[in-house]
Amino acid sequence: GVDLTLTLPVATGTDAHPKWGVPIRATRDALPRPIRGWTVTATGEGPKVRLVLTPPAGAADPGAIRFFPFGEGQIEPSAPQTLARDGPRFTLTLPVANQLAPGFTRVAGVLTAQNGLSGSRAATIDVPLAGTVVAGPKPLEAPAPTLDVGAPATSTLSLAAALAFAFGGGLLLNLMPCVFPVLSIKAMGFVRHHDARSTMHHEAIAYSVGVVLSFVLLALALVALRAAGEELGWGFQLQSPAVVTALALLFFVLALNLSGLFEFGMFAPRAVAGWTAKNRTLDAFLGGVLAVVVASPCTAPFMGAALGYAITQPVGVTIAVFVALGLGMALPFATLAWFPGWRRRLPKPGPWMERVKQVLAFPLYATVAWLAWVVGVQVDNDAVLRLALGLVMVAFAAWAWRAFRAGAARGFGLAAAAGLVGAGVLMMPLLTGAVATAEARAAKSAADEGWQAFSPVRVESLAAAGRPVFVDFTAAWCVTCQVNKRLVLNDPEVIAAFGRHNVALVRADWTRRDPEITQALAALGRNGVPVYVLHRPGKSPLVLPEVLQAGMIHDALSTL
Repeated sequence: GVDLTLTLPVATGTDAHPKWGVPIRATRDALPRPIRGWTVTATGEGPKVRLVLTPPAGAADPGAIRFFPFGEGQIEPSAPQTLARDGPRFTLTLPVANQLAPGFTRVAGVLTAQNGLSGSRAATIDVPLAGTVVAGPKPLEAPAPTLDVGAPATSTLSLAAALAFAFGGGLLLNLMPCVFPVLSIKAMGFVRHHDARSTMHHEAIAYSVGVVLSFVLLALALVALRAAGEELGWGFQLQSPAVVTALALLFFVLALNLSGLFEFGMFAPRAVAGWTAKNRTLDAFLGGVLAVVVASPCTAPFMGAALGYAITQPVGVTIAVFVALGLGMALPFATLAWFPGWRRRLPKPGPWMERVKQVLAFPLYATVAWLAWVVGVQVDNDAVLRLALGLVMVAFAAWAWRAFRAGAARGFGLAAAAGLVGAGVLMMPLLTGAVATAEARAAKSAADEGWQAFSPVRVESLAAAGRPVFVDFTAAWCVTCQVNKRLVLNDPEVIAAFGRHNVALVRADWTRRDPEITQALAALGRNGVPVYVLHRPGKSPLVLPEVLQAGMIHDALSTL
């Protein structure tokens, strides 16, 4: 090799280049520098960040302001930013990114102003982020109109309307098949007991508190999990096979109780059983909690828009909407308890009550069968068999324990214990989540029925090819979804109408947690299923009501 040496002279002074010196200096002077004189604060409010800008005294009107973040996954670049003025201060509302990156604790980026900031068109900021943020909805290219006046998109829904829809949805929840058996059991209690008016009033208050408190806790869980980056919505707990298994076990035990196989007092010390029997207020409170637990798979009319609005708002607004939902659900029972005069129209207590009680067990057995089907969709057929055998062991344990308490040999008590152990062994893998899942089951099922499995890319590609696309956002645990599917979507005339209009059918199965489906729902202003959307070539998407009728499908297709 050869070593080369180059000696360069160092000048004692420098002069700007005669041609490029001035434009280079102008370009450097135009670069954003830290903002001077302005006070900037940033607060996270769910899916939004509010940037408050306070100018120095005598500052000129900056005109239109826009923010460009340094980091990705913080502010949604394709969503609009809104600017409002309050006296001398300016508030710039920024949409949080729909794919929120972890560690969003500071707002750092470039502010641009039409008339300038701190003497230049652009300035940099780097301020701490107070409050909390959650992932925002994916922006739509166009707003999604709706055929249902009771379900407008989030962008057009006010707080007052959301509270009204939530209250109405809560009222209608009482008529859903998930909740009605529980309320029927509570109504039977009114017939059986003829208590003082004050006792009935206490029951009404306790039941209402149980319902509202349960909804508040559910709202807080949703907010906390979404703040942690989870993509969740209404009924999220039923996306877990463990929760579905636990609910199936709960309903099965309640049904056995109504059938007369055992009484709950058999499993508790007499002192505790006597105390709970006398404490009707506690029983009413727990009844309210149970009603909310069994209501979680259901979405009543009006609820979809209200919950979609609530989950995109600050925590206080979210809780207020869920409280309105709880008040609506608690109102019928509380009214019956507060005004007991209606009981005079019912027959006197007698043997008929025991027969009605036994009849009410059958809706619960049907619910258990439905939940077992949900487990099969979420996992596989082996899981259904495991659940069914576990429930048989629970029934055997209850029968053996009843015989033992009635004076049978000690072996019946041991048999009851063995039955519970066997049930635990069979169902523990489901309750702990230690089961193999079938991720491709939903896609295979949808394809077998002529429906394509959902993905945003698939919907976009079908729409880009000029085809109308009908998307069914559904879940196995959603009773309304299954009723709509069997009575409307599987109707031969509806299927034929889809074929005549060359509509591509896409099914978004939300039975198990799916962030892409959750984001798609949020983009439509919804946070639960069912949701039905018709994507029309050259037009904005059309959102149909939660409770479908065949005529609604034909009306929607006529707009193509």
